[in-house]
Amino acid sequence: MTGLNSWPISKKIVDNFKSFWYYNFMKLGYACINMGFSNRPKSKRITTNRGMIKRTFMQKGIPYASELSLANCKDLIKILKWNKENDIKFYRMSSNLFPWASEYKLETLPDYEEICKVLREAGDYATKTGQRLTFHPGPFNKLAAHDERIVKNTITDLEHHSEIFDLMGFEPSYYNKINIHIGAAYDDKRETAYRFCRNFDRLSDNLKSRLTVENDDKNSLFTTEELYKYMFLDIGSPIVFDYHHYALHPGSLRLDEALDYAMESWGSITPVCHLSESRREEQQNDCLPQAHSDYVYTPIQTFGHEFDLMIEAKAKELALLKYRQIIG
Repeated sequence: MTGLNSWPISKKIVDNFKSFWYYNFMKLGYACINMGFSNRPKSKRITTNRGMIKRTFMQKGIPYASELSLANCKDLIKILKWNKENDIKFYRMSSNLFPWASEYKLETLPDYEEICKVLREAGDYATKTGQRLTFHPGPFNKLAAHDERIVKNTITDLEHHSEIFDLMGFEPSYYNKINIHIGAAYDDKRETAYRFCRNFDRLSDNLKSRLTVENDDKNSLFTTEELYKYMFLDIGSPIVFDYHHYALHPGSLRLDEALDYAMESWGSITPVCHLSESRREEQQNDCLPQAHSDYVYTPIQTFGHEFDLMIEAKAKELALLKYRQIIG
């Protein structure tokens, strides 16, 4: 490769330049909780995580769930407005927006009409201000489980997340992704992948068009290469590449090769990557290496790829703002 005046330029130099360049276009995001809002006194707190224990739900029922859900949706708009003021254009929404959502249909909520209005306002505002909103449902979602009850519960939960995006006015697309892990390998990765793909066929078309999968952080689970070969080539679900998970469980590929696999799976949609670092190294303690640090400190290599980056650090938006300073 040649550059100005036909001087030879190494691929490494070019990739480093591209990494610097793409930092300027990358959307940095944070997940669910805004620390500045959540740490306020209770009467002034802004959060989308209002919930209740099961006993309270059994006592107060759907009307109280509706009340909390409406308050969560209203505060979502406040968080999106704060994001706009701070030039943050990537945000992961909380899966706790609707407490005990598995126990009722959204349309049965007494405040359903107002909730729909507020969610649509939030969706329109996100679109207008260029904010990318995503979901990452919890680890109990196991679409490849042997137990049919677990599979049905997983489908119910994932469809609930997709319904929220429908109510927000988002066209089904991986841009507003719903991301999960495979959840387990059950001692047979190929058979587990096959089961995942066949259960994927049971999902609604809208959900299929939003569902992504993520590489894992344990040797017994799935690498980026395995997700690509066993799942993407079958069902077409893009791969969310997690840098920290790769560091713990790289498989046989170099970092740039694994990232290439993930980036290719997104087609024309801007991919998403996750970034966290080990809490063990940050805090110098003996916690599990998979535990996330409060902040992230090391600029990543993009190897010339353009993607949006979710900061999965415990300090949330504070970690994002600090990382902005680190990468300049």
